Amino acid sequence: MLETTKKTLTPGEIQRRKRYLTATIITCIALVMIGGSLHVVGLGSIRMGEMRALATYNLKEESTHIRAAGEDIALHEDNESRKNQAPSYKVAEAEALLTSEQWKELETTIAIPAGKFKMGTDLKNADAASRPQHIVNLNSFRIDKYLVTNAQYARFIAATGHRPPSDWKDGKIQQGTALYPVTLVNWFDAKAYAKWAGKRLPKEAEWEKAARGTDGRRWPWGNEMDPARLNTYYNVGSASNVNTYTNGVSPYGVYDMAGNVDEWVDDDFLPYEGTDATKEVFQGKIAKVQTDQDQALKLSELVPVNKQYKVLRGGSWKGDPFSTATYHRDYAWSNYASDFFGFRCAADLPK
Repeated sequence: MLETTKKTLTPGEIQRRKRYLTATIITCIALVMIGGSLHVVGLGSIRMGEMRALATYNLKEESTHIRAAGEDIALHEDNESRKNQAPSYKVAEAEALLTSEQWKELETTIAIPAGKFKMGTDLKNADAASRPQHIVNLNSFRIDKYLVTNAQYARFIAATGHRPPSDWKDGKIQQGTALYPVTLVNWFDAKAYAKWAGKRLPKEAEWEKAARGTDGRRWPWGNEMDPARLNTYYNVGSASNVNTYTNGVSPYGVYDMAGNVDEWVDDDFLPYEGTDATKEVFQGKIAKVQTDQDQALKLSELVPVNKQYKVLRGGSWKGDPFSTATYHRDYAWSNYASDFFGFRCAADLPK
């Protein structure tokens, strides 16, 4: 019969084993943390690779595409000086940009019924300017099914002599972008187009009802963000055809009420009744050089003025996905233009 002998550990050996066990546990934790960090870095690298692959220009040329703050505005103002030039499109030339079926579809408007809906939000993580949620009662109206496209704007230019957006080379649409939403248009341009088309810009409340319906949903399709349903956060890298996102339409069937381009509406940027946003949020400000020293250093300060911003809605292909929520309010000066500002039109219906 074999006997098993137990070895009695000395206090010193017990201490050594405890230290060894502690060191082993710490090493394991460190390896897990390092592995997790490498995984996150790897995911980030993959995401950056995806974004690079989606870029609409060669990244070696990135420096030529970087714009200083306000540069779009300067380019637009320079373009304003060309108002009296001959139209860049003849009427027949503009008409030939699309088929008769395409023109008919782009001119589709959707009737939004009269009644109440939930406007704004009570979510604490939303911008204060979007709070509080409140009930608004609207008359019936019609709204464009699609954003106004480059092709439609070319027809407007041909008919009126209005100067083209500043990114149209030699006053013409870039190849393959006829069904992109027109951009680099300011609020006045949008207003002029709407008048020519026999329509108007939508009121902010009209836009929001057309986007979210009456159940207070956060996005046109529901309450969960789904990147596959919209063009945002550089997942495309530019604007996209206005009829692309069939799975992202609003309850009424309106396209691109989230993403693609921010949309001018008719309203000034004013607070909702009962908002917890500070007055400063809505205060119009312009950049002014205050001193000779600031002039030398090319510095400016934002100075309050007695004018109001205009509201933009819907978020864009460049923006944060959560800025595409149906209640989110963006704003800019009415003379500002950008490559992610566009618009659609609306019209009254008999009461």
